[in-house]
Amino acid sequence: MKHIFLYGPPGTGKSTVGKQLARNLKLSFIDLDRVIETNAGMSIPHIMEQQGESTFRDLESSALKNLVNEQESIIALGGGALLRDENRIFAEAHGKIILLMAEVNTLLQRLNTDSNKRPLLAGDVNTKLSSLLAKRAEHYNSFPLRIHVDGKSAEQNAHQVQVTLGRHHLSAMGEYDSVVGQVSSLINFSMQNPIIVADENVAKFHLEKISAVLQSSGFESKSVVVPAGEQHKNLETISTLWKAFLENGLDRKSTVIALGGGVLSDMTGFAASTYMRGINWIAVPTTLLSMVDASLGGKTGFDLPEGKNLIGAFYPPKLVLADPQLLNTLPEAELISGMAEVVKHGVISDPELFALCGRGLDWVKNNLEEVVKRAMSVKIKVIEEDPYEKGIRAALNLGHTVGHAVELVSKFNLRHGEAIAIGMVAEAKYSARVGLAGVGLVDAIVESLEALGLPIQIPEEMPREEIIRAMRVDKKKNAKAIRFALPVEIGRVELVDVTDLEKVIDNWEIL
Repeated sequence: MKHIFLYGPPGTGKSTVGKQLARNLKLSFIDLDRVIETNAGMSIPHIMEQQGESTFRDLESSALKNLVNEQESIIALGGGALLRDENRIFAEAHGKIILLMAEVNTLLQRLNTDSNKRPLLAGDVNTKLSSLLAKRAEHYNSFPLRIHVDGKSAEQNAHQVQVTLGRHHLSAMGEYDSVVGQVSSLINFSMQNPIIVADENVAKFHLEKISAVLQSSGFESKSVVVPAGEQHKNLETISTLWKAFLENGLDRKSTVIALGGGVLSDMTGFAASTYMRGINWIAVPTTLLSMVDASLGGKTGFDLPEGKNLIGAFYPPKLVLADPQLLNTLPEAELISGMAEVVKHGVISDPELFALCGRGLDWVKNNLEEVVKRAMSVKIKVIEEDPYEKGIRAALNLGHTVGHAVELVSKFNLRHGEAIAIGMVAEAKYSARVGLAGVGLVDAIVESLEALGLPIQIPEEMPREEIIRAMRVDKKKNAKAIRFALPVEIGRVELVDVTDLEKVIDNWEIL
């Protein structure tokens, strides 16, 4: 089992951040220094004074290696615990190491108010700390996963650790983990009698790989392959899944693995939610769009001829496992489509992510893991605050009211992300026309989308009256108006009820 090790100089808050992180991820917390003291029957200052630093380091190595059989935990390490090569090798083999760093002034401020005695800093703390940091500078700089804790609360730093790791525990609508990691880690998840659901496109590239992972755990290889594409997101395909579950002997303890994009996970999740009144399912998204959006939040369902996702249920998976390596087989057009949702997440909540999107497609291709981790964290934060879309979660609908309608009227010739990009620009322009957003915001969104190769205008030949009709049957309507999530500035949107839909989709220039 993999642990999460927090490491860094004294005063960086490893224990404080670690306890918060453990609460967030529903894991146990271990302070290695406290373990050493318990094992030795005396405090660390007494160990250092009576037996010397070398003996303390031996006790530290022993305590660390005894963690090998512990359940997955958050472990706070002493500031020099990984100076020994054997300790570092052990930690790297049994988990992820996150280095917490801070400016000297921050460390001094914390250490001067800390009641814990630190033998290596006894005397002139300023001089001793400066010397210790200089001596260990090369060592600390050798750790690639780093968090700077200055000026942030323990909650903020714990969240940043989660973003860095791509690791979250959701609990607002059922308990489940969302993890960015390799598909081989599926073997760590408890399941019974699993079956893989994939569409015909994904099956060619990844079905054999996932089947091999399950077989390595002693499971029989079971799978069902369905047609690919939004046009097959219907009751007929759902019925096919139900029948396949029956034919493969699935019962209430079985697990369904949805291997595919958003369309596939929506249908598979709905089929799982209704089969025998609900069985477990796992999402293994294979598209960028699904990794950062569709697989998260528990929304499942299928389309009717009148509109998208008109039939559905809130039924979250037991695990979302996003492996960015699966994106290597994704066609470029699909990758670009998925970036529309990433841009949207930047607009609603993460200005830094939005800025990264502006670097263009080549940068994205070389930094897919970072893109996935950051974009996932935005959606997770929103859906945890508002799991059933009673309030702020509606912010995630930015671009979708117009976008869903445009997608439907195009008869799905436009990809989902392409339609959302168009919708985002239309809604941003409307926001500017009604005085919520400045023209500069519209320009920034347009530039970001164009840098990624996404469209920004409703096709001229597309009938406006059909778009408006499709918007009126959209699932986000209420009795008198349709609620839009309109961008106000990068990082903030406002929910606004709109009655005059024609004004939302006109192409007038903003004065």
